[in-house]
Amino acid sequence: MTRFDDAAATVAAYLADHESRGLLRFITCGSVDDGKSTLIGRLLHDTRGLFEDQLSALEKDSRRHGTQGERIDYALLLDGLEAEREQGITIDVAYRFFSTAKRKFIVADCPGHEQYTRNMATGASTADAAVVLVDARKGLLTQTRRHSYICSLLGIRHVLLAVNKMDLVGYDQATFDAIARDYRELATSLGIDNVTAVPLSALEGDNLIERSPNTPWYGGATLLEFLETVPVDAPASDLGFRLPVQWVNRPNQDFRGFAGTVTAGAIKPGDEVVALPSGRRSKVARIVTAEGDLDVATRGQAVTLTLADELDISRGDVIADAHDPAEVSDQFAAHVLWLDAHPLLPGRPYWLKIGSREVGASVTEIKHKVDVNTQEALAAKHLEMNEVGYCNLYLDTPVPFEAYRDSRELGAFILIDRQTNATVAAGTIDFALRRAANIPWQHVDVDKQARARLKGQTPRCVWFTGLSGSGKSTIANLVEKRLAAMGLHTYILDGDNVRHGLNKDLGFTAEDRVENIRRVAEVAKLMTDAGLIVLVSFISPFRSERRLARELFDDGEFIEVFVDTPLDVAESRDVKGLYAKARAGKIPNFTGIDSPYEVPENAELVLDTVGESAEALAARVVDALLR
Repeated sequence: MTRFDDAAATVAAYLADHESRGLLRFITCGSVDDGKSTLIGRLLHDTRGLFEDQLSALEKDSRRHGTQGERIDYALLLDGLEAEREQGITIDVAYRFFSTAKRKFIVADCPGHEQYTRNMATGASTADAAVVLVDARKGLLTQTRRHSYICSLLGIRHVLLAVNKMDLVGYDQATFDAIARDYRELATSLGIDNVTAVPLSALEGDNLIERSPNTPWYGGATLLEFLETVPVDAPASDLGFRLPVQWVNRPNQDFRGFAGTVTAGAIKPGDEVVALPSGRRSKVARIVTAEGDLDVATRGQAVTLTLADELDISRGDVIADAHDPAEVSDQFAAHVLWLDAHPLLPGRPYWLKIGSREVGASVTEIKHKVDVNTQEALAAKHLEMNEVGYCNLYLDTPVPFEAYRDSRELGAFILIDRQTNATVAAGTIDFALRRAANIPWQHVDVDKQARARLKGQTPRCVWFTGLSGSGKSTIANLVEKRLAAMGLHTYILDGDNVRHGLNKDLGFTAEDRVENIRRVAEVAKLMTDAGLIVLVSFISPFRSERRLARELFDDGEFIEVFVDTPLDVAESRDVKGLYAKARAGKIPNFTGIDSPYEVPENAELVLDTVGESAEALAARVVDALLR
């Protein structure tokens, strides 16, 4: 055997050993200046997780940015942003990889400040364990409660309480015991059952890798021993087979398989399965992998299943144990962490992504928001960035799911803004609202087409939008007069007949405007189902709500009419003096003054009220309807 062969064999053996080690993902979190970055930096250094050039750069940076004099400042390994180094705080989530002879690790150093709660939640979302740091001089702080709550919310059940800076309290056992006792009470109240407390000094290395002679009264594990031995939670033993379909594999006409990663349970050829949400059943014919067919597939394996029957299964569906399937619903109670600078408004439409499935969704109600510092439930009509709310969600299509406590893969979701495609929220499903399954659609023999034939017309929704004083209601009334003269059946919905009845409980905040338009759109939909031509005249300032209204109707049934009037012209027509009162601060949230109006992007009709008379514009609308 040549030296080349020896080297190749050595590399192969090393890679095989490396691949066989388990992987633990964990986070560090705590208050500002508790020493998170120092702890991880020291851990990387002492486990020899640094390359020579990294160590050289660390020594150089320590002299330039460090706070430890001539000593190495281990925190600089993690505080990579210039702003972090200047302020001495962690802002972003910093990920680092290291390994020992027993396990591989991915550690996320999470920011401590409240304004970066969403960053901390990002790091915690994939973690198996958490290292919560507490300064021995300060004890439990508000940030400790906040981070522990986020850990509990995101399903982390193993926590190491690192009572740091013990060197600054003389390694006092009573101080450590008091902090450990207080934290265990907090963890119990949050549902965190497994807490291990360790006294340490990240700066000095006490109880980090080896037991420290400075704490002879402590006989527990070191931080590294905890990380090397903490169990990675397995799914609940009574959860049946689950495979979210990522891809329909169809290389030729003779093969059709469904590829994905098994998230729970096990499966064998011949086992009966059900496709969700359709509910159709079949049996597994083969379990195909790149290395050949398997006799059994278990959690974590990426496989392709072929079935005995031709079923209509698409990306986003779930193949499950036929005798223990996942639930399917379109309404949920869920915790929602809001990530966007613009607030969450109930009723506004979003995309919801759960697993590989994406559906339309909206938050129908905020039951309460949670003070992440105290866990107190507070009344709320909207959620601001970094706030957590307990909400009811409605989806436009039923989806298979599991409660988050049973399955991260099928119990977690994100909300996506329909206009920007930005991720605006992350959430965890608590349970389904059973009303969705208990209210089936009622079959009717007289449908919209039959009602329209009786009236001799085509149902339409004509949606007039524009600033207050633009002339919307004037034009809508003229349109209705013309249509009535032709013998057509119409109805107008505007502030006069809606704000004083159906929506009299709503004000003019952004939240109430969204709900106002949602209700109006639903009523307009029912009126078109009755065969009417319904004329809707509302400011409806937000594009997202107008889009929500449009999506309720069939293609070609919704006509958006933008009554385009400049703000100064609308103000000049202000016979009620509303604009003057708004500019004087007497009417808050007035559209065009201190509340925005979003101009339609693709309206079917744009009416210029400056260049044409109301009668001429009404005639244009009628012509469009007749066409």
